[in-house]
Amino acid sequence: MTTKTVFTTGEAAKICKVSQQTIIRCFDNGSLKGFRVPGSKFRRIPREQLFLFMKDNGIPTDALESGKKKLLIVDDDQDLVDLMQDGFQRDGRFDIRTANNGFDAGMGVKEFRPDLVILDVMLPDINGKEVCQRVRSDPSMDTVKILCISGMVEHSKVDGLKAAGANDFMQKPFSIDDLVGRACNLLEMDRGVIG
Repeated sequence: MTTKTVFTTGEAAKICKVSQQTIIRCFDNGSLKGFRVPGSKFRRIPREQLFLFMKDNGIPTDALESGKKKLLIVDDDQDLVDLMQDGFQRDGRFDIRTANNGFDAGMGVKEFRPDLVILDVMLPDINGKEVCQRVRSDPSMDTVKILCISGMVEHSKVDGLKAAGANDFMQKPFSIDDLVGRACNLLEMDRGVIG
């Protein structure tokens, strides 16, 4: 990702965490500079133009700079947070932040704008379902994926989480490799090689 010099509108949308339509509209109105592929209607955006566009519009440019996926891990069990963080750091393709309660999770999602939130459903101050609903109520966070984790197994509750906006659910205990694999699937990344 970091070595790319020209992006499609879809790639630019993912990097900026906006819809592809937004990128196309900005391209067409001239606020995002680029070029059309000769003989086609395809739009292409050079890296430096995308960088300028992101700076001008207050979009964090770290996704463009690092090429890493941003991950927010939310769990009140610090040992488990450390284990998960370690697993994703070994993968090497994630920029990781953590939170131990719903309040910090909410702030983390707003400020960090993660690609993926791994969310414990049973937090001390707020339940995971409510966190899902809050994230989903903000249109600017449409692209954020949410993977809920919990020791609870009631299918009606899992269905409720998915209805509230969770993309996936894993039951504790789980293997960290399985968790990283599930995260990669959600983010449409190749399965990493964990060394």
